[in-house]
Amino acid sequence: MFSHVVIFWTDPTNPKAIDELIDGANKYLKPIPGVLHFHVVKMASSHRSVVDQSYQVALNSIFRDKEAQDDYQVHPSHVQFVERVFKRFCTKVVVYDFE
Repeated sequence: MFSHVVIFWTDPTNPKAIDELIDGANKYLKPIPGVLHFHVVKMASSHRSVVDQSYQVALNSIFRDKEAQDDYQVHPSHVQFVERVFKRFCTKVVVYDFE
């Protein structure tokens, strides 16, 4: 299994950025072949000081292996997501990949 976790910071000047990002991820990324598990959500608030609460949206995708995730990265729908959604609504992103 290969996990691909993406943490997004959205544009604070755009009140629709969070919903647009989540809708765009579901539209463009979820249907890409090779995605075994797809979960994109708003940050969950926490009272624990160790929980980062500076971001707005998180994406957790699971693939069979690294090769499947590599294919996902160059899939035309992923490229469209980056161009049509990510670049419009996000100011920062951090990615955690692990096997």
